Amino acid sequence: MTRLSEATLAGLPGAIERPGYDRAGVRVGVVHLGIGAFHRAHQSVVFDDALRSGDLRWGVLGVSLRSAGVRDQLQPQDGLYCVLVHDGDGQTARVIGAVQGVLVAPEDPAAVVQAMASPEVHIVTLTVTEKGYRLDPATGALIDTDPDVAADIADIGTPRTAPGFLVAALAERRRRGIAPFTVVSCDNLPHNGARVRAAVLDLAGRIDAGLAAWIATEAAFPSTMVDRIVPATTSDDVADLAASTGVEDQGMVKTEPFTQWVIEDRFCGPRPDFARLGVQLTGAVAPWEDAKLRLLNGAHSSIAYLGGLAGHAFVHQVVADPVFAAFVERLWDEAQTTLNPPTGLNIADYRRDLMARFGNPALQHRTRQIAMDGSQKLPQRLLATIADRLAAGLGVEALSSGVAGWIRWQGGVTETGETFAVDDPLAGDLAVALARASSPRGRVEAIAALSGIVPAALAADERFIAGVSDILALIESRGVRAALG
Repeated sequence: MTRLSEATLAGLPGAIERPGYDRAGVRVGVVHLGIGAFHRAHQSVVFDDALRSGDLRWGVLGVSLRSAGVRDQLQPQDGLYCVLVHDGDGQTARVIGAVQGVLVAPEDPAAVVQAMASPEVHIVTLTVTEKGYRLDPATGALIDTDPDVAADIADIGTPRTAPGFLVAALAERRRRGIAPFTVVSCDNLPHNGARVRAAVLDLAGRIDAGLAAWIATEAAFPSTMVDRIVPATTSDDVADLAASTGVEDQGMVKTEPFTQWVIEDRFCGPRPDFARLGVQLTGAVAPWEDAKLRLLNGAHSSIAYLGGLAGHAFVHQVVADPVFAAFVERLWDEAQTTLNPPTGLNIADYRRDLMARFGNPALQHRTRQIAMDGSQKLPQRLLATIADRLAAGLGVEALSSGVAGWIRWQGGVTETGETFAVDDPLAGDLAVALARASSPRGRVEAIAALSGIVPAALAADERFIAGVSDILALIESRGVRAALG
């Protein structure tokens, strides 16, 4: 079938929105590291809005740090792709034209560095997932024993990691007398701006102390909070869109109507008129990110493990079950006591809206997609909340249930007998630790001993160990629904 492209754009059905600007006049002002589905459904839409407003400085050059998949999807389509917004039985479609090209970093790292060093590039955004920053989850320090980090330290001219590409490009800009770009992390990391800044400065300092000082003084690393549910695209999604449009779009993404982007108002150079584009600029992102991490993401991870174990393939199926819906509300009751809501965020309204978003059946958001990389996600989504509750002398039964579900998930089999591969960078370490344990408590203690996941103070807290152990024992003996009920 004919692919979506500049040549086929005009023939699309009239209900599909088109870019509406001259793409030939677009300049690349943004380089994005990690051009997956989330970026294409979130930040690229905002930059596309900027282009549609007439400011053609904000085209996006995508960079894949691993595979050529997205490049191979978008290159035959001239960078065009559709964003499908599902809301109940309704659906809208819009073609995004912001992406001007995709580079595959392992194929030509020097090309990526030179692109980031262009004087027209003012912003570098990242969605590389928690593990992509090469930071120790417990300490936030750069993992210098990581082979790719070690390779970057040895030869920053051919970087392999996200921090490495940032350092190499900033070094090249300094050498050429070009001002630095603003680095905007868009991953679910608490204090993500400060953490990527620390990683960059640490790496730069091991290479050139003067470079590190220049970056510390001249560059900017604002913290952000991003929010939009973006399920994985399936082959059926691509086929359905092709049937309705007459063209094939291998780069399409699907998402929900809700979208939010909160950015700390700290930039070192030009930026789009973000406020006009619906982006919220603030002096303090932390209250916003805490609310999202502890309510949305904490519930999402708990739903993924507990609901997935019970045999639910999709999030909307989990929250349609009264036992699980009541559990989510209990988890939110616990988590919200640790928040300091910013002005403009009504927690009761936020919770109601979250449950409605979770219950959107059109999204087909798979529990196994959310369950990936749990060792990297749980410290900020559940464990930090548990630590705060225990410090205040409060109970953590619902939050501990999410942790117990994650531990049980490491067994790789659901309660219906379906097997699956545990997708986690520490899957091997987790399996070895659990293999040595012969009881629910032993399994909890074995996981708690992994300092890269569970903070030492929490691992030494009997209330945490006993609470998770009791729930894990119930899950193992009676099943998830009985344990939650």
